[in-house]
Amino acid sequence: MRKSLTTNIILAAVAAVVIVWFYPHPETSRYNYEEGRPWNYAQLIAPFDIPVHPDSMTLQRARDTLDAHFVPIYELNQLKADSIVRRLPASPGNNYASRVGQALRRLYAEGVVDSDTRDLIRSGKLPKVRILEKNILSEMSTSQFLSPRDVYALLDSQFRADGDLHHYFSTINMAELLEPNFTMNETESKRHYEYDYLTLTADRGLILQGQSIIDKGAIVTPQDFTNLRTYETMLAERNTSSGTNDLLLILGQFIYVALLLSCLMSYFYYFVPEIFRRRQAMIYVLSMVTFFFLLAIGLNRFVQGGIYIAPLMIVPVLTLVFFDGRTAIMTSMVCTMICAGVTTFALEFIFLQFCAMGAAVFSLRELSRRAQLLRTAGAVVLAYIAAYVSLELLMNGSLDGISMRMIVFLLINGALTSMSYILMFAVERVFGFVSTVTLVELADINNPLLNRLSDECPGTFQHSIAVSNLASDAAQRIGANVQLVRAGALYHDIGKLSNPAFFTENQHGVNPHDALPPERSASIIVNHVTDGLKLADKAGLPGMIRDFIREHHGAGMAKYFYYNACKTAPEGTNVDPAPYSYPGPNPRSVETSVLMMADSVEAASRSLPDHSQASITALVNKIIDGQIADGLHNQSPIAFRDIDVIKKAFIKRLMTMYHSRVAYPGAPKGQ
Repeated sequence: MRKSLTTNIILAAVAAVVIVWFYPHPETSRYNYEEGRPWNYAQLIAPFDIPVHPDSMTLQRARDTLDAHFVPIYELNQLKADSIVRRLPASPGNNYASRVGQALRRLYAEGVVDSDTRDLIRSGKLPKVRILEKNILSEMSTSQFLSPRDVYALLDSQFRADGDLHHYFSTINMAELLEPNFTMNETESKRHYEYDYLTLTADRGLILQGQSIIDKGAIVTPQDFTNLRTYETMLAERNTSSGTNDLLLILGQFIYVALLLSCLMSYFYYFVPEIFRRRQAMIYVLSMVTFFFLLAIGLNRFVQGGIYIAPLMIVPVLTLVFFDGRTAIMTSMVCTMICAGVTTFALEFIFLQFCAMGAAVFSLRELSRRAQLLRTAGAVVLAYIAAYVSLELLMNGSLDGISMRMIVFLLINGALTSMSYILMFAVERVFGFVSTVTLVELADINNPLLNRLSDECPGTFQHSIAVSNLASDAAQRIGANVQLVRAGALYHDIGKLSNPAFFTENQHGVNPHDALPPERSASIIVNHVTDGLKLADKAGLPGMIRDFIREHHGAGMAKYFYYNACKTAPEGTNVDPAPYSYPGPNPRSVETSVLMMADSVEAASRSLPDHSQASITALVNKIIDGQIADGLHNQSPIAFRDIDVIKKAFIKRLMTMYHSRVAYPGAPKGQ
């Protein structure tokens, strides 16, 4: 137990470090709040002057307004037309170059801009521009502006009537010469745009030191949200500049998480030590708590209020499937409390989770089919919504504040909870657990392996049924896993399929052991354990079921054949007990101990000539006390008080099985 304690403390410490690593730290936020929701803390007083920046909506409106009405700045290149004219080819003997140059100057006097600008003008998005000339800005209408393509088209149309002139115009490659004389000044336009934006979004005053930033219970408006962000940013900068660190806050987070995990460890240590001693079980529980916390924190980081989407009810569902209801509730409570530390409204979150947890555990109180997990998801959704509506009525006195977004989140949560149906298979494979549902399915006598046992070894099958009833009744009385005992009992003797006729319950007057030496007979009997394990491996039976096959005789002996060997051995010869011993190991769980007792008692009870209470009681005490004396249950955590309960359960059940029937009277004479 001490080794398990050390290991589990290390596992819990690792889980705590991982959780705290992803906890919100001081540099991200000191408060949890949302726009449109009440401020859940005490009145916040400004410890220093805080500028009132425009809220996000105001900033967006300013940006939209500026984008719609900003007038860009252009520059005029007055020499552009002359530059193009000078590049016109000469036309000796005529004045074509001069005539084209004059027409070109007239059009450039209207203004020529690039094609993109001209498209904006035509669409009505650029009715005017500002012209920068000698550091002076003046506005100018853009209605007369042309593009180089427009200039070319106008010149081509103007010269078309004069064939020679038009021929000259066509040969000078005018399209490549034309360039805008009005171009946007990107630098000045950007500078004026930013200046105009800053003017529109200037601070709106100050929250002076000592003034209230927000009152308790007040709805967080967009402006309040911006003020709170400004306050947190300035506070973080002041802490950094003054050398203040937040190690104490991180230490507090670690202590908070460590205390919750310590409560969980204490619960396992004192109330379910059989789980505490299983390293795989503790790794599973701590991994599940850590994983779903990380899932919740991840959703909350990328989606506002996303923690309500996290399917935390998978935690109690998967815990209940493999363990029990109390463990499921305790594990879920710890996971909920850890996640509550990152929520905006912790009490609301805890209330919702506790209601859903109750619905999940209650709906699975008698889990026997996988389809029940889908029903549980529906119960979780109904519990979430009912709890949410009740909170709205309690806090606001009306249903006006109900958020459809929150309802959708809860519906998504329920849909994700149904994934426990799939996750259950993964957990069984990874951790080697066996769920109650799987045990119920294995206990179905129509299972191929049990069906074969019924056909080929009918006596063994009936014996297994009787042992299953006997052992499960005792297991229920001592609080052991009834479904596990029932399933294990049905499969414990499947190894007898290899040699059915060599086992008493399958014989019909002929005993093949009469023709065999004791050692050979013992080998056949003992090997039904290893033969059973081979069949179990081939059928893919879980490890927990294979334990029943392996341990139902423990390291005991086939005493009948050993005693026969001793009788027939020469006088003074010691018979080696090894060939007559089962491979073991002895039972290592309460459930396999119960099966060993039930198996021996049921088999021996068949040979009782008298099934009175006294004889049955004597038989039960003799067999179980003999096993204890032989040390077969030393490795099992079974308690002496449990053994007394088991004995009484066996006696009562055997008395019922072998009760005497009332003799029916014969028919009256003459009838």
